Amino acid sequence: MRHKAPGRTRGRALRCHRLLITGASGTGTTTLGRALATLRSVPHAEVDDYLWLPTSPPYTHKRPVDQRIALMEALFVPRDSWILSGSLKGWGDGIVDQVDGVVFLALEPRTRMDRLMGREVLRYGDTIEEGGVNEAAHQDFLDWARGYDDAAFTGRSRAEDERWLAELACPVLRLDSARPVAELIAAVTDWSGGEAAVRDRRS
Repeated sequence: MRHKAPGRTRGRALRCHRLLITGASGTGTTTLGRALATLRSVPHAEVDDYLWLPTSPPYTHKRPVDQRIALMEALFVPRDSWILSGSLKGWGDGIVDQVDGVVFLALEPRTRMDRLMGREVLRYGDTIEEGGVNEAAHQDFLDWARGYDDAAFTGRSRAEDERWLAELACPVLRLDSARPVAELIAAVTDWSGGEAAVRDRRS
């Protein structure tokens, strides 16, 4: 991964064709990514579709890193324009190096967990209730998601994400995802220059 370039100004307007939308689970990275991709008429990809092998229940077996990268390179990375939602920290430096800008979404922990609980119920219904076939996986997921805001957590955490963001070479836009999606879209569009040319990759 390239380190931060000297003198680079974060948060200023830039011209982006390849964006990474990242943040904790439940902050709305997929929702914003899809909305921006629709607005710009560019492909949208979801990191989880490459990270995880298809299983039932889902999200139990990860795809080997070399296979993830190969799939991404085959399906969308070489394109001039795309939007990717999810986290590449720890394994996707080669993809990150091709990103023009990163949007980091944050959300108050209780609101984020409420969103996740609602999403789990919508997806899995009564299978996550006591005795349900997905009960254990559901509880494990909530425990993992709750740990994000604990600096001592051994899994993915806000503290680790902040360290990762600080080392990026590309500009980073931080947004509170409690704001309406329309406002988030407007903020990203103002910052990224909308449908303008790709920034100079020689920096």
